[in-house]
Amino acid sequence: MNATHVAEESSARIAAAIGDPARARMLYALMDGRALTSTELALVAAVGPSTASAHLNRLKRERLVRVLIQGRHRYYSLYGTGVAGVLESLSVLAGRVGTGVQTRTPDHLRVARTCYDHIAGTLGVVVHDRLLAADWISGGDRTYEVTSKGVRAFATLGIDVEMIKAERRRFAFPCLDWSERRCHLGGALGAAVLGAFLKKRWVTRPRRERTLAVTPLGARELRAKLGVVLTSQPTVVQSRAHARG
Repeated sequence: MNATHVAEESSARIAAAIGDPARARMLYALMDGRALTSTELALVAAVGPSTASAHLNRLKRERLVRVLIQGRHRYYSLYGTGVAGVLESLSVLAGRVGTGVQTRTPDHLRVARTCYDHIAGTLGVVVHDRLLAADWISGGDRTYEVTSKGVRAFATLGIDVEMIKAERRRFAFPCLDWSERRCHLGGALGAAVLGAFLKKRWVTRPRRERTLAVTPLGARELRAKLGVVLTSQPTVVQSRAHARG
């Protein structure tokens, strides 16, 4: 069997593994980057323990999830950012209807949420756009680089760009957002931005939920540093063109 046929069969197996509704619910439950037990995932998928175990074994065989054993518990998480990217892209396809897209995403998820380990939703898209407009990052359709200005600017957020580049993962790229149909920042740099925002308490997130909430401090700092303006309506995020870069 040649390499093309091997890739085709592997793709078909992975698609079939994701395609089961119960397994899909399990995978999307792990999209916030945290690990869940098989019992928790069984509840998410609305299946019994033995069925959940069979589903998780299938997902593990296809390297869609990984398992960490700690004491008597087995914790499952997505295998990596590549899996998260595939799930996000599938969400975009699933929500595409003709040329006029009417999103049904709940407001609390649409405004700001996590996409595995980076910021998604309206906030993620606006931050991405401001990083480009302020010349912190530059690049094309597939990858981004940090400009010399960006290196200094990210350092003010506690982000060491050179250290992030040394990580064994894709550095920075545009990740198509399933609710906004525009891109937010993915990759190691996107994860570092989320980490910095959480550490500085600019955003918070409820336990085991993908939702992100911008704090009053975060609203002030995002406006000052990136020109991201949160209006009086909590569901609206805008950018200010004349913000400091």
